[in-house]
Amino acid sequence: MSLLRRRDFLKLAGLGVAALSWRRPALAVPAKPLNVLLLVSDDCRAVQGCYGEPTLTPRIDQLAQRGLRFDRAYCQYPLCNPSRSSFLTGLRPDTSGVTDNQTRFREHRPQTVTLPELFKQNGYYVTRVGKLYHYGVPSQIGTAGLDDPVSWEKVVNPRGRDCDDEDKIFSIITGEKAQVTVGAGKYGGTLSWLAAEGADVEQTDGKIAQEACKLLREHKDKPFFLAVGFFRPHTPYVSPKKYFGLYPPEKLTLAQNPAGDREGKPPAAFTVTPPHYGMNAAQQRTVMQAYYASVSFMDTQFGHVLDELERQGLAENTVVVFISDHGYHLGEHGQWQKMTLFEEAARVPLIIAVPGMKTAGKATSRLVELVDIYPTLAELCGLQAPQDLEGISLRPLLDDPDRTWKQGAFTQVIHGLKGGYSGQGKGSRNKAIGRSVRTERYRYTEWNEGQAGTELYDHTRDPHEWHNLANDPKSAAIVQELKALLYAGWQAARPQ
Repeated sequence: MSLLRRRDFLKLAGLGVAALSWRRPALAVPAKPLNVLLLVSDDCRAVQGCYGEPTLTPRIDQLAQRGLRFDRAYCQYPLCNPSRSSFLTGLRPDTSGVTDNQTRFREHRPQTVTLPELFKQNGYYVTRVGKLYHYGVPSQIGTAGLDDPVSWEKVVNPRGRDCDDEDKIFSIITGEKAQVTVGAGKYGGTLSWLAAEGADVEQTDGKIAQEACKLLREHKDKPFFLAVGFFRPHTPYVSPKKYFGLYPPEKLTLAQNPAGDREGKPPAAFTVTPPHYGMNAAQQRTVMQAYYASVSFMDTQFGHVLDELERQGLAENTVVVFISDHGYHLGEHGQWQKMTLFEEAARVPLIIAVPGMKTAGKATSRLVELVDIYPTLAELCGLQAPQDLEGISLRPLLDDPDRTWKQGAFTQVIHGLKGGYSGQGKGSRNKAIGRSVRTERYRYTEWNEGQAGTELYDHTRDPHEWHNLANDPKSAAIVQELKALLYAGWQAARPQ
C-alpha cells in the first residue's frame, strides 16, 4: 500500500492522527515553571567529542555530562527549511507541506501552534536569537527568510563581520573567490571557507552568543523559552584563524570508501557527481579543516551561553537542549554536505539536560527523531501539547535510557535525478523521491517507491553502509519486514 493510499485508508476508516497518538499519563505541572534553552547548530553532524569523534568540542561535551546523549537521533528531512519547519511544528514534512528551502509552513498549515508559540501562549517570555526558521545567509537574517513572527515575542538578528567579508570567501574547489548568493546559488552549493580576521565576538555567531547572554541577564525573573540558532558550521565555513590551527590538514583522516561502494547503490542515492566534486585529497582535507574549525568556533559560543546560564543561577531550573537541523557528509560515498538518506546526513547530535535528572552523563542507543523535541519539552514543562503532533515525548527515555522504544525512525528527501529512471513509480521522472526507515540494526530506503532503486544496510556488520543488501536473496525476508514498517509509517513504529 503506497503512502498516499495508506493515508486515504486512514481517513476512510475514521482514524485521525489524534486517535493514533501514543497516550501516557499526564505529567504534573512543575512546582516552579522550568525555563527552556534550545541551542541549534546548522549543518552539524554528530561530530562532537562526546560522540567519539575527533572534533574539539569541550563545551558541548560538558553538556553531555549534565544530560542524556542520544546516539541514534534522526532528522526527518536532511535540508534546513524542511527540518526546521518539522521540529518547530512537531509535524513531519508530508504534513507540514515543506520539502524545499522556499516554502513557508503556514502556506499549508496556517493554524498550527508552533513549539515556541505554545510556550508564549502559556505565559513564557519567548524569544529567538539568530537562525531558527530558515535563512539562506547570515546577512539575510532580519530582512527576509522564512521566519514565523507569530512564534516569537522578541527576535534578535545579530550581524557580524563575516557578512561584510563575503567577498573574501574562497571556493575550495576552484580556489577562486566564491560568489556568495542566497538560496540555491553558490552559497548553498559551493564548499567555501574563510579563516577570518578579528575576535570571536565580531563574527555573527559570536554576536548571537553575546545577545543570548544579554537576554538571560535581562529576563531571568520570568519563565523563558530562549532559542539560540548558530549559523556554523554551515558553508561557507567561516571562523577566526585560531580555530583552523586546531586541525592541521596533514593530520586529518579522509573518509575511507572501498572500491565498488557507489556501484552497489542506486544512482538516486547520490547528489554529488563526480565523487567528491572531483576534489583531490588536499582539497578534501581543506574542507574538513574548515568544517571542524567552524564546529569548534560554534562550540565556544555555545559555552558562553551556558556560562551565563550558570552565572545567573538559572541552570538548576532550565531544560537545555542541543540539536542540529540535520547531519552532514565529509566524503563518505564521495558525498559532501547533505540531501542524502545515508546515515551521515540523517543522523544528528541530540543532548537533553533536565535539572535533577538521574541519568546525567549517560547515553541511549534507542531510536529518536527531531520531531520528538516538541512533545518532550511540552511534557517536561507541564504544558498541554496540541493533539496533532507527530512525535512522542522522550521523557520516559530520560528516566530509563535502556527501556524498549521505537521500532523505526523516518527520514525523507527529494532531489534531482539525472537521466530519469525506468518504471512508473510515484513522482516526476526527473525527481528522486526517497524514504528511509532506520531500525536499531538496519536502514532500509526506497527511491520512487522502489522504481528507482532500494537499499538495505546492516549496521551491526556494516556501520559505514558500504554494502547494499537489498538485492541479496538472503535478505529477502528482512527487506519485506522493513518495507512493511516503512509503509506503515511512524504510528506503527511507536513504543507499545
